[in-house]
Amino acid sequence: MDYSRVNVHELEAAGPGGAVRFVRRALGVEAFGMTWIELPSDVVGREHAESATGQEEVSVVIRGSGVFRVDGVEVKVREGDFLRFDPETTGVRSPVRAG
Repeated sequence: MDYSRVNVHELEAAGPGGAVRFVRRALGVEAFGMTWIELPSDVVGREHAESATGQEEVSVVIRGSGVFRVDGVEVKVREGDFLRFDPETTGVRSPVRAG
């Protein structure tokens, strides 16, 4: 069985304030994206879609709660929630509001 493993704490910080960890790249994943994002309660995520890459994305709420904006609809999330996004889905794929 082939597998890859990475610990988020060993990945280089990127993005605004070092809030992003590009897990997909480190694992060599090709079919979908995984990104670790730590946002303070007053930060808004970046709106985008992955239609150019064709990849799905999965977001996991590790702690806290907040609101994602998905195709213009605000979706409340809480600790333990997983969200999967189609490549064509446009929105803020990280919390619009974290609490």
